[in-house]
Amino acid sequence: MSRIKNTFAALQAQGRKGLIPFITAGDPDPARTVELMHALAAGGADVIELGVPFSDPMADGPVIQRSSERALARGVSLRQVLQDVQTFRKTNTTTPVVLMGYANPIERMGVDAFAAAAREADIDGVLVVDYPPEEALEFAEKMRAHQIDPIFLLAPTSTPERIAAVGKVASGYVYYVSLKGVTGAGNLDIDSIAAMIPNIRQSVKLPVGVGFGIRDGKTASAVAAVSDAVVIGSRLVQLLEQAAPEAAAAELREFVAGIRLALDQGI
Repeated sequence: MSRIKNTFAALQAQGRKGLIPFITAGDPDPARTVELMHALAAGGADVIELGVPFSDPMADGPVIQRSSERALARGVSLRQVLQDVQTFRKTNTTTPVVLMGYANPIERMGVDAFAAAAREADIDGVLVVDYPPEEALEFAEKMRAHQIDPIFLLAPTSTPERIAAVGKVASGYVYYVSLKGVTGAGNLDIDSIAAMIPNIRQSVKLPVGVGFGIRDGKTASAVAAVSDAVVIGSRLVQLLEQAAPEAAAAELREFVAGIRLALDQGI
C-alpha cells in the first residue's frame, strides 16, 4: 500500500480531512526548499505537492508563474527537484510527496528515466497537468510499475466521459479544480463543489482533493466539509514571496498549522 493510500486511510479512520499544501521547488531560494518542505510537514501537511518549475504553465495563475520564473532563473531543474526530495527523505520517511508540473521536463528526461529517478528519490505521486487521461495510459502504467501514483485533474467542465477516463487511470487521489480559471482566483462556490463531488465519486473510487481559490481557514474548512482534502498553493507561494528569507519557514509552518487547526475544528 502506498504512502498516499495509507495516509488517506488513516485520515478516514480518524474522521479527519487531508491537508495538501503546494510550494514551488526552488522558490524563493533553492537552498531552502528542503527546509520549507519540513516546515509544511511540521505544520500538519498530510501530503506535500512540490511544483516543478516550468516556463510555460497553463493552469497556474500569476503568483505561481512568478515563483516558477524565480526558480528557473536560479537554475532549478527537474533533476534538482528530485535531489531535494531525496534530501527531504533522509529525515522524513512518512509524509507523501507529489510532484506537480508539466510534461515537457519529463519528456525531455525521458519517461522511463524519470520513472526510475522518481522512484529512487522516493516520490509517491506525479500530477502532470498536460497529460490528459486518454493519452496517459502508458505513462500511468510506468508510474505504477515504480510504485508511484499517477494523479489527475478534474474540473467543473469535466464531462462524465472525462471523469470516467480519470477513474480508470488514476490512483492515490484526484485533484478537483474548483474554479473555471487559474490558480489563485477567487469566488469559491461551495454549493457547486458540493454538487460536483458526487458525480466524481460515481466513477472515481479515490479520495477527492479540492484546490484553487482556498486562501484561509474558513474556506478550507467549508471545502473540506464536502471533500476528502483541500489543496492550498497560491496563498502559500504568496506568503513566501513576501516573507523575509530567514523567517519564511517559520511563517509557512505557522500558516499551515492554522489551516490544519481550522480543518480539525470545523469537521
